[in-house]
Amino acid sequence: MGLDLTPATHGTPPKVRRVSLDRPLSWLAAGWRDLRVNPIASLAYGLLFAIAGDLITIFAWRNGRMFIIATSGFFLIAPLLAGGLYEISRRCAAGQSSTFFSSLAGGRRNAVELAKLGLLLALVGLAWERVSTLLFALLAPAITPDLPSLLAEIHLSTDHRDLLLIWILCGGTLALSVFSLTVVSVPLLLDRPINFRTAMLTSLRAVDANLWVMLFWGAIVVVLTALGFLTLFFGLIVFMPLLGHASWHAYRDLVE
Repeated sequence: MGLDLTPATHGTPPKVRRVSLDRPLSWLAAGWRDLRVNPIASLAYGLLFAIAGDLITIFAWRNGRMFIIATSGFFLIAPLLAGGLYEISRRCAAGQSSTFFSSLAGGRRNAVELAKLGLLLALVGLAWERVSTLLFALLAPAITPDLPSLLAEIHLSTDHRDLLLIWILCGGTLALSVFSLTVVSVPLLLDRPINFRTAMLTSLRAVDANLWVMLFWGAIVVVLTALGFLTLFFGLIVFMPLLGHASWHAYRDLVE
């Protein structure tokens, strides 16, 4: 039985559709078409993702918590930075061309509600950093609170496997929560005059109605993002615009 996540708002909330399991591949194909139609504007956003990734990593490395701060920072910037890519896809569907600067206009249509969502994501990123630090302090106070340090310690001893399992479960739960709350809400806020609470609830309803599809889509997002990280962020220049455009088509497919 599905969850009752119908938002209590004035008027009729957006309806969600059920889609087939193969739809994420169609979203990727549509995202690739949008990227090819608007290569300069799209790749400019990809370059911003890569630069942001580098800056976050440098900051995290200097603070001795590279993996934790880098992932929490990426949680914060990725959904909102993709907003320009959603606007490019929206304009492309309307037969309009886009430049990088014209795509920035999308964020002004519902700026207050987008800012509220951004604040929530900032709090989530801060919570992840605090929870990680607390877990290390309680279960492994002698280890620097970061994943590479934990993996190096486990390589020498099996004493901290429980910490690794708990840490992965907490991080995975948080990542899934952020994904569920934002996969539809950000493009919805850019597309319609709606409040951020209704947008997030609509996102949750879309995920609930298409759980296996969205897990498949989430796995694709994780794999391509990981590949971008493993290429020292150079891969993000292409992968993030591709995922951003594809996410717009996911939203259009999932929400009536």
